[in-house]
Amino acid sequence: MKTYFRLLSFAKPIEKFAIPYILYTIFSVIFSTLNLALLAPLLQALFSGTQAKCATDKIASVKPSAWDIMGNFKYYMQYIIDHYGSLGALEYVCGTIVVSALLSNLFRYLSQRTMENLRVHTLLNFRKAVFDNVMNLHLGYFSNERKGNIISKVASDVQVVQFSVTATLQVVFKEPLTLIVFMIMLFNISLKLTFFSLLIIPISGLVIARIVKRLKSQAIASQESYGNMISYLDEALSGIKIIKAFNATPFIKNRFQAENKKYSSIIRSMAKRQQLASPVSEFFGIVMVSGIVLYGGSLVLNHNSPLTAPEFITYVALFSQVMRPAKAISDSFSNIHSGIAAGERVLELIDEKPAIVDAPDAKPLNGFNESIEFKNVSFAYGEKDVLNNINLTVPKGKNVALVGPSGGGKSTLMDLIPRFMEPQSGEILIDGHNIQDVTTESLRNQFGIVNQESILFNDTIFNNIAFGKANATKEQVEAAAKIANAHNFILETEKGYETNIGDRGTKLSGGQRQRICIARAVLNNPPIMLLDEATSALDTESEKLVQDALNNLMKNRTSLIIAHRLSTIQNADIIIVLENGKVVQQGNHHDLLAKDGLYKRLINMQTFNED
Repeated sequence: MKTYFRLLSFAKPIEKFAIPYILYTIFSVIFSTLNLALLAPLLQALFSGTQAKCATDKIASVKPSAWDIMGNFKYYMQYIIDHYGSLGALEYVCGTIVVSALLSNLFRYLSQRTMENLRVHTLLNFRKAVFDNVMNLHLGYFSNERKGNIISKVASDVQVVQFSVTATLQVVFKEPLTLIVFMIMLFNISLKLTFFSLLIIPISGLVIARIVKRLKSQAIASQESYGNMISYLDEALSGIKIIKAFNATPFIKNRFQAENKKYSSIIRSMAKRQQLASPVSEFFGIVMVSGIVLYGGSLVLNHNSPLTAPEFITYVALFSQVMRPAKAISDSFSNIHSGIAAGERVLELIDEKPAIVDAPDAKPLNGFNESIEFKNVSFAYGEKDVLNNINLTVPKGKNVALVGPSGGGKSTLMDLIPRFMEPQSGEILIDGHNIQDVTTESLRNQFGIVNQESILFNDTIFNNIAFGKANATKEQVEAAAKIANAHNFILETEKGYETNIGDRGTKLSGGQRQRICIARAVLNNPPIMLLDEATSALDTESEKLVQDALNNLMKNRTSLIIAHRLSTIQNADIIIVLENGKVVQQGNHHDLLAKDGLYKRLINMQTFNED
């Protein structure tokens, strides 16, 4: 129940919906019950017209108490029959039934509309909370989690919560209220008959409880299996070229189908239990009605009993409707397990705390004026050391290149600067300010980032360049594209800057995608550039165009560059050579070539390969 009430907290302010819903539901239940209760005076009017003694010889001659609902019906019905005749009484009862039905359905509609508004409101808040928290999580979280599992929680599991937990709200109030009102009417008609009918209800409840007992564990398993399927689908779509190149299509199909079969088996088992609850409750309902007809009929045939034939027929009609809310309650208990299981998975995502947050007294970083400094910085993934006691300074206005063998810690060192990750020890200072003491937003505003992988979105070229800059003008975007050597090829596309580039920019070449990324960084106009092997995946012609764009980008800026190619490295002001997480050499291209160290060996190997 703790999970359920926590899920309900997303409905706040719930009183805005709950109060109108309760009022509408109360009136709906009263008038819908009245429709059936009016069956007794209707039959009384009909029987009186045919002089059926069994219906008239027990009419009260003295006005009953206000609590005796059926007694009042009989009393006033007899009064109308005496004054207006049987036909007039029949017309009066039919008119009352029509008005009661109209009001019942009107209030039912209003209550359902209010509940739908509550459901949509809850879903809106719930999905927003999940997505907001996912976006706040640190990058390391996404390295350890399947993307498909996250997508499944945000999309599928939230929907399950919507249709089971919020729908249960309706059942929690409406159906018990309906059941209570019906039971009041049944007790009002006949105490003996109602006590007899209640004997079988606990038996029905116990049987249904045993049927739905394992639903929660099955619901958890089904949602985890569904998350795996989404992961396989995402991996298959992302790597479709590699799958076909390595003739791995049968393997991918079999892997997906195995998970698909597992998911289908769990769903089939859940459906069997859920669907069994309904016929079981219906069977017990029929058994109860049969017993009531037998026992109640014997009371009617016994002329000493206060139960009349019209009352008995009304009782059977009312009791048949008692099973509807009882069945809805039992069904909701079977559905709530799926909702709670899905809710727990989504709440896990909401409860995941970002590892990188602003300090309580964090201050904004206003510009970049002096240098970036690493002081005794170390970082490790688990037990594996990646950076070990790094000390270096990146002065303002200088181009600094990071070189070294793969796995030396270059990308990790760069990721530490905008706080994508946190060092285990040491400090990173910008203008003397520890980056952990400034706001993350103001820190990242100082950087323009261009990665080896061109990360673009399924949108227009204009929107990709203006990403994160809602107020960017056409002139500003075009100016950024010209600096990035992208303007000419953009104009040659079908719709120019309004051309959609497809998923991850697949409609563009590698060099074109990279130049769009550079234009995006140019538009941001940051004082510091972080370039992670931005030309390594390009052909010679594209590399030249991109390198020219990067040179334009780095003018009058501080740049930190990860690169392997000589053309990129040799123009750097400072070259830092990393090996096994340590700085082993530092200087400019000519100074390092003059020394017989790792840098010279790397350059010689590259020169040999290029020859």
